[in-house]
Amino acid sequence: MKTKIIAFLGLLLAVFQLSAQDEVIKLYDGKAPGSEDWNWEEAQKFSDLFKTEVVYNVTDPSLLVFKPETPNGTAIIIAPGGGFQTLSINREGIDLAKELASKGVTAFVLKYRLVHSKTDSPAKELMESLKDRADFDAKRVKIKKLAGQDMQAALKYVRDNAAQFNIAKDKVGVIGFSAGATVALESVLRSASKATLPNFAASLYGGPSDDLMAQDIPKEIPLFIAAASDDQLKLAPKSIALYNKWLAAGYPVELHMYAKGGHGFGMGTQNLPVDSWYKRYEDWLTQYKYLNK
Repeated sequence: MKTKIIAFLGLLLAVFQLSAQDEVIKLYDGKAPGSEDWNWEEAQKFSDLFKTEVVYNVTDPSLLVFKPETPNGTAIIIAPGGGFQTLSINREGIDLAKELASKGVTAFVLKYRLVHSKTDSPAKELMESLKDRADFDAKRVKIKKLAGQDMQAALKYVRDNAAQFNIAKDKVGVIGFSAGATVALESVLRSASKATLPNFAASLYGGPSDDLMAQDIPKEIPLFIAAASDDQLKLAPKSIALYNKWLAAGYPVELHMYAKGGHGFGMGTQNLPVDSWYKRYEDWLTQYKYLNK
């Protein structure tokens, strides 16, 4: 009897995981351009080091779709972080998608291409690689470009299928966490066409490269920024520089710099003011009429 109960609970868990999102969309027909020779398999596991579920070895970029009961016309594509080696899929992806969907936003979590993890301990590999920051950055030049292309492909897909999702084509935004913030900003600062340019954007404790920061802002795009002063990766100044870039251009920008919270706070709970950052984000979305609270 006990065995049957355990099996039944396992089945329920499997069904729940399958129905966590409403739909999974593959971004490219066939192999993703630029990584056609990649043959490793995508995987997901709980990271004891990061204390969260992580996705790694993404070769076939996709969107996890979270549909609201009553769509308000706004769509937001979420890029989780993880040093371009993993994706913090829940705390920086699915948890926010569910929150936004509960407010009428059609949310998409982007699983973009990542550095190849050669072991089943991607978080450990990531931490080892961070010991040599110059080498770390050098090895991620190509992957940043590919991940940026994935975000642009996602934006184009969402707009091309706006009617299917009850989305307004002029209400499509992006938000990214850490490395995902760079992925989001790639679409803002390097998009080649209007179809791949978001209408609004948000950067959470991002660390955009000097090269990316040197790009011109193509048009007036409202930007929301949040980070913590005690960021362990010392990326807080990057958020301030991003704020100053928008401010100098005369474009709408809002910055929330929390005293404590560290790097990677996402949708976690630390019993600190930073825990409510997403409420400030929702206030910001409401201000620009992307959310009706």
